[in-house]
Amino acid sequence: MHEAASKAGKSEILERYAADYPKGPHDQPQSMCPAFGSLRVGLRMRRTATVLSGSACCVYGLTFTSHFYGARRTVGYVPFSSETLVTGKLFEDIRDAVHDLADPALYDTIIVTNLCVPTASGVPLQLLPDQINGVRVIGIDVPGFGVPTHAEAKDVLAGAMLNYARKEAELGPVAAPKERPDRPTVTLLGEMFPADPPGIGIMLEPLGLAAGPVVPTREWRELYSALDCAVVAAIHPFYTASVREFEAAGRSVVGSAPVGRDGTAAWLDAIGAACGIAQDKIDASKNKFLPAITGALAARPIKGRITVSGYEGSELLVARLLIESGADVPYVGTACPRTRWSDPDREWLEAHGCRVQYRASLEQDIAAIHEYGPDLAIGTTPVVQHAKQKSIPSLYFTNLISARPLMGPAGAGSLAMVVNAAMANQARMDKMSAFFDGVGTGHTAGIWETTPEDRPDFKAKYAAKRIAAAKAEEHIGT
Repeated sequence: MHEAASKAGKSEILERYAADYPKGPHDQPQSMCPAFGSLRVGLRMRRTATVLSGSACCVYGLTFTSHFYGARRTVGYVPFSSETLVTGKLFEDIRDAVHDLADPALYDTIIVTNLCVPTASGVPLQLLPDQINGVRVIGIDVPGFGVPTHAEAKDVLAGAMLNYARKEAELGPVAAPKERPDRPTVTLLGEMFPADPPGIGIMLEPLGLAAGPVVPTREWRELYSALDCAVVAAIHPFYTASVREFEAAGRSVVGSAPVGRDGTAAWLDAIGAACGIAQDKIDASKNKFLPAITGALAARPIKGRITVSGYEGSELLVARLLIESGADVPYVGTACPRTRWSDPDREWLEAHGCRVQYRASLEQDIAAIHEYGPDLAIGTTPVVQHAKQKSIPSLYFTNLISARPLMGPAGAGSLAMVVNAAMANQARMDKMSAFFDGVGTGHTAGIWETTPEDRPDFKAKYAAKRIAAAKAEEHIGT
């Protein structure tokens, strides 16, 4: 499909994706369809219509998952057949659908997303008009063979919207934000727990700064405010396309985040230096908040060995917070790529004995569990499943770890309750494993009315047939 897309005129965008989101040990994502990320960004924006172009089964899966995660917006779909795809009528159908949707009383923006098949067929969304009746139109390609993870697909759409908004601002006055701080702002790049931005804002006050919008934003005019900042904080360090737009607007970007005592101190220093803030103001914030963070960490210690893995992009931050809470974290794996904005976190973790694996595969995450024998495994669904089968307590990163504050005093100690409670379940895990030992594995898997019998003769018979068929196919090929 990648080759077909290149021949169909998508080589430029695929080359850009290859540079922005370099692949890892695996060529295909091992998580959900990456388009889920960009779809969620659009569905969370006010006055924004979202249209998908792709196979019906893909669209069904994406809309189902989006609504499972709380989306309460309609997802538009432009169906196609082999005929409309080959003849180019699919593009005309998309264009007609966009014209029908473009009501300025309802929408500021319409986002059209090509999934794998339309991208591979070269459906030219770039030929859609930039705006219709004053409604902006943004077309993006988010194929599974070009964008490795759903986290990076968020950047695909966020970067496209920042590019559009930046060009609008360059042409003249744009809509003012609903609330405009009276101090220079720090734009926060990357989705985070809702309590974190206000907490960051409180820590920035002694520096004479304010927390700006969080990108991806919740409405269009926030994009202008995000671009009109003193500095960008790459809380999630893989938003490469978005960083490119901020740098084009003349903004500097600072990595890491105010996580734990060390992370908060280093981050405040970096933000202050980027904004030319006097050291005494930076020290005033550190003197005010670092003792509170230290106290919160000491009040809720975590004792035990923990492996961390996930695909959200905040895995390194979580590992830092666990280590400062007292945990032994020998491994952290993230499906996201290494960038220069994650270097501060990587260097700190490695200095504390943690192995950092970027573009981690499922096999690497599972191998880490076997290698380190953790008291708790934090990871994706298949990692959690594997750990529980080994009687190791485990927590799903996305729902149980990401859904908590991580920054500043509020984040310090926030993980202790759920992490310590999970590790305390070891005896229950052992009891369940002993009770179910030998049930539902190998030839006994499934539900039986009689006692199942192993039939190795069947396995040998069909294995021989598979080998013969493979040899025959190889012979035809030569």
